[in-house]
Amino acid sequence: MEHQSEAKLKFGLLLVAFGGLLLGLGLQFTGRGDAARVTWTIATAPVLAALLVEIIRSLWRGEVGLDIVAALSMSAALIFGEALAATIVALMYTGGTFLESFAEGRARREMHDLLSRVPRATTRYRDGGLQEVPVDDIRPGDRLLVRQGDVVPVDGTVASARSFLNMSALTGESLPVPFAEHEDVLSGSTNAGDAFDLIATHEAKDSTYAGIVRLVEDAQRSKAPMSRLADKWSLGFLAMTLLIAFAAWWATGDSIRAVAVLVVATPCPLILAVPVALVAGLSRAAHFGVLIKGARHLENMARIHTLVLDKTGTLTDGRPQIASIQSSLGYAEDEILMLAASIDQVSKHPIAQAIVAAARQRNLGLVVPTDVTEAAGEGVAGYVNRRRVVVGGHGYVEARVDGPPNAIPETAAGSVVVAVAIDNTLVGHIVMADPVRVEAAEMLDGLRREGIRRILLATGDRAAVAERIADGLGLDALRSGLSPDQKVLVVLTERKNGPVMMVGDGVNDAPALAAADVGVAMGARGAAASAEAADVVLLVDRIDRLRTGIEIARRSRRIAVESVLVGIGLSIFAMVAAAFGYLAPVEGALLQEAIDVAVILNALRALRISP
Repeated sequence: MEHQSEAKLKFGLLLVAFGGLLLGLGLQFTGRGDAARVTWTIATAPVLAALLVEIIRSLWRGEVGLDIVAALSMSAALIFGEALAATIVALMYTGGTFLESFAEGRARREMHDLLSRVPRATTRYRDGGLQEVPVDDIRPGDRLLVRQGDVVPVDGTVASARSFLNMSALTGESLPVPFAEHEDVLSGSTNAGDAFDLIATHEAKDSTYAGIVRLVEDAQRSKAPMSRLADKWSLGFLAMTLLIAFAAWWATGDSIRAVAVLVVATPCPLILAVPVALVAGLSRAAHFGVLIKGARHLENMARIHTLVLDKTGTLTDGRPQIASIQSSLGYAEDEILMLAASIDQVSKHPIAQAIVAAARQRNLGLVVPTDVTEAAGEGVAGYVNRRRVVVGGHGYVEARVDGPPNAIPETAAGSVVVAVAIDNTLVGHIVMADPVRVEAAEMLDGLRREGIRRILLATGDRAAVAERIADGLGLDALRSGLSPDQKVLVVLTERKNGPVMMVGDGVNDAPALAAADVGVAMGARGAAASAEAADVVLLVDRIDRLRTGIEIARRSRRIAVESVLVGIGLSIFAMVAAAFGYLAPVEGALLQEAIDVAVILNALRALRISP
């Protein structure tokens, strides 16, 4: 709401300056010069007042910005009767600040749409029935119904015989985990099996998810701001402007020359060129599915030298896929997969759905099963083409087949083995894993070419799983078994090597995303908490868009710097001309407008960046 009010104020000031300029010009052309000057003064006054308030706030924070030059030029022009020049400067200034505000507002609106799907209510048992209640109304001891696909609203204990939860948002573990009765579960995990009952042990504000949110807030408050591009030039340009203006006044005794110098020195190449180039960069990045929440974050993104990556959903796909099919007794792999997928069509278990998806990718003709029974989180049994098929965990299938026990095949760390039995005989195993994204290695090589000097993997997974994923990616360091606060510590420790970017997709990544100089969330399938904490959201499920975003950010910033250098160079030339009396204040303002147009046209080249 505060941001919307600020944007409306900036737009209102822009309209006042533009309307006042046009009305004054109309009065001037009809021979009513005095009324025109009054109109221009009135149009400039609110802009100048708002600018002075902003300058006082900045000085209170210990910041000195280019707004001082704009305020001096407007004030001097009004004092010495150059109202038209003052209004032109006011219009240039309000135009630049509104452009930047508009870009940030657009990013905020898109983020609101992205996060609007976050659940706010849950189902509670009460008076022999079920009722939908806000999550904040839950108290310890309440019995809740967690339906399939629901997010666990508060920390609690399982009150059903068995439950099956997807913990990837909290721990980074991509494969679902079974929980027995009386076991503790954490808020933020997702029910991947049948509906189950939960006894709340904490209120929402005291649960795991709320604790992670507090970590995010603390990290955002402690996040060290990076200086902006325009701020780096402010003190030098301000000192040079005042020196030339007062030197012209002292040497000639003509105050109008000083006014002309201040007007032509209005730092519009910085006030306009930087936001225009960066807004163009924001638009261009969004075209490729990279949502950057404001020009400041795009600037910071262009300076990154260290990258910290989560594993699940970032370097890996985040969804189980078939790594191999191990057959016995002469059965073909496709036959095992077809029968297993046919029976798994009735299950909503993530691994069952992954097996079905793999069979369809191979164009295997799936059959509608009959007489199906399912043990949630354990396996499925039924008939396919009059053949009895059992699919599930090794222990579940072994208990339903004839013959001596079979050994579980050796697999890589982090893999899950699904056993398949046909007509009471174990015929093979399907090995499921969360593989590294095919584009990950190429993306990391590309980032190094873009200037990223250090790349780390920071994950909550076990060391063996993390090492398997990291193998062959050429990472500089590996940190495994991390809790959310430990990920924050990794980010803060890496700051000694320069600005840090953190990339993740789970709730457990949100604090580290907030603590990083630039946090990037995988927004296509990631948790809403991570998208909210991040500065950049990848709206498409492709990690290689990270390199695209960094390249656009760096090239946009380079275009902004070029525009600033050219604009300031031309402004310095015009300041010298004004100091020697070759430019009057209005002429200086118009010349500055011409410089602005040239600078803006150059800045708009960022719209044509082709990564």
